[in-house]
Amino acid sequence: MKASANGTLSLGSGSFPGFGENAPLDLPNLTDAGAAALVRRFRDRTMTAFTDSAASVHYCTKPIQLAGSSQTVDAMTGEVLSSYSSTSAPLGVTFVPCGNRRASACPSCSRTYARDTFELLRAGAVGGKTVPASVADNPMLFVTLTAPSFGHVHRTAKPGRPVTRCRPRDKAQVCQHGRPAGCMTTHGEGDPLAGQPICHECYDYEGHVVWQWWAPELWRRFTIDLRRRIARALGVKESRLKDHATIQYAKVAEPQTRGAMHFHGLVRLDGPTTKDGFSASPQFLPVTLLASLIEDAAAGAHYDAPPAQSGSQPRLLRFGRQLDVRVVRAAHRPDDDTSALASEHVERVAGYLAKYATKAVSDTTGEGRSNAHYVRIREICRGLSMDAERRAAAHREAGDFAYEDPYALIGKWAHMLGFRGHFSTKSRRYSVTLGRLRRARRRWQAITAEAARTGQPVDTADLERRLMDDDEEETTLVIGSWSYVGTGWENTGDAALADAAAARAREYAQWKAEQKHHQNH
Repeated sequence: MKASANGTLSLGSGSFPGFGENAPLDLPNLTDAGAAALVRRFRDRTMTAFTDSAASVHYCTKPIQLAGSSQTVDAMTGEVLSSYSSTSAPLGVTFVPCGNRRASACPSCSRTYARDTFELLRAGAVGGKTVPASVADNPMLFVTLTAPSFGHVHRTAKPGRPVTRCRPRDKAQVCQHGRPAGCMTTHGEGDPLAGQPICHECYDYEGHVVWQWWAPELWRRFTIDLRRRIARALGVKESRLKDHATIQYAKVAEPQTRGAMHFHGLVRLDGPTTKDGFSASPQFLPVTLLASLIEDAAAGAHYDAPPAQSGSQPRLLRFGRQLDVRVVRAAHRPDDDTSALASEHVERVAGYLAKYATKAVSDTTGEGRSNAHYVRIREICRGLSMDAERRAAAHREAGDFAYEDPYALIGKWAHMLGFRGHFSTKSRRYSVTLGRLRRARRRWQAITAEAARTGQPVDTADLERRLMDDDEEETTLVIGSWSYVGTGWENTGDAALADAAAARAREYAQWKAEQKHHQNH
């Protein structure tokens, strides 16, 4: 992003329409106060300082402001190689990205998170990032596990399917509360009624919240049962399964419009456990049999949830009946002609999952906070938490200080509609970790900064190994002292400009991806 002498704001350069050197940024939501703030930037000649600061955090929506200093010291000699102070920063403070995963909170940081998630998923499918390419020879399946029904809700047409009425029923049919049992409306995308119960009183809100709370446990039991079924199919003891086959997976949790979580995962079948964790899959376990075992494990997974309220009954929790298991690829050898096609398909699936890893509950509807359905779910979460606290207090009064109520913390997860699990998880040996990818990024930034300081070009030979090698001995130490100053940009004008630049950067990246796709096809 640049500010020219005539006051034109532009981003980058290029030869495609709308992204040229002098292409203006789109600022549709700029207020009068924001415009006045930008004018002041030009008048006091701080616009360049702001654009440099914004570019350093990749146009983060709400960057963290820090004040302090640091020194880079040679770990062997103790020599101070370089020093840095926030007072030398363009705006007098150091900005760092907020790192928020949610696209609705910070599109820029969520895009970085999505890229890291994509690389994690892709590496576990085709290799790279310390994962050997041999994993591409092992069978892989795309699995979707859904939540059960807690009551009828208004529906929209699914992408690629004919538009139909919501829930056609005879108008004379009513529920026990006297409301119509169906809906003859055709709901379009973005309709605020989508996901809302047809009758709020018929909807099992407590069951919805209890299922959300224990959904991570249900997934855990599904993976345990799957391993047991694979051991039986191979004719070996479960305790010896690792000597014959292992299941590796990566999954993301996607909030549906009705506020219930679905799990999407890539499941890979490996052979026996080795030092690096990657070996050829057993040839005597067909991928079609593995798909059948996954379906059976998903159907059989269950959990007896304890009562959520005083006087209520335990609930038997299961996954929903809508189960989707697709074979991404069967086992193949490197000389198989379908390898490239399979790899490309895996990358599309990885991109699909990475997109949902940045999706928040509020993203499922334009009225995430005012949505009556979501408000009711949050109220149930807080109510169950208060009831749990009353039970705990009663136990303490009786002298039982060891009692821990399983729903004591559910109120703290009301903003997530009762879901307490991570949005993206993986088995230990599926792929590289997000932390390792982030360390590699910081190492790359350090390498390029050192190259800029010394004037020496970056040696690209064996660069990826250096970036990903956690065992590589660090030759420098960074010692610093920092304090928190604030969050966000100084004024609404700066914030609007950073958001516009981030949007343009995303458009440019999408354009480059499309061009690359066209060149390859």
